[in-house]
Amino acid sequence: MNSVILRAGTRYLSGLLLVFSLYMLLRGHNEPGGGFIGGLIGATGFVLYAIACGTTDARKALRISPQNIAVTGLGIALLAGIAAAFFEDALFTGQWLFIGATEDDKGLPLSTVLVFDIGVYLVVFGSTLTLVFAMEEEI
Repeated sequence: MNSVILRAGTRYLSGLLLVFSLYMLLRGHNEPGGGFIGGLIGATGFVLYAIACGTTDARKALRISPQNIAVTGLGIALLAGIAAAFFEDALFTGQWLFIGATEDDKGLPLSTVLVFDIGVYLVVFGSTLTLVFAMEEEI
């Protein structure tokens, strides 16, 4: 597409969509959101960029193959599930680590649930872009 307005607007909108997708990813533990919807929103930014500037430019902007992103996310999600075995719990049982915990404060809570959500985010992001880029290149 050769619209100057669409190209200019897409550069800003894609960045906003990526930031919003990270917000949805991190918000998803206690409220609606998480890895799946965050991955879809992030992929939407690159899909919009591919429509405005072409698939070749979108792949250059992504810098990493979408298939590699999806496989990496699958590995991260698997590691989050297996982490419970180290504590002799059932598969995919959430494990928590509190960084900087004191007697008065719990500190910063980090969990395997967050790691699993990050893996899901990357799987959805990569697989969606793989499909959309393949369809866009066929047209």
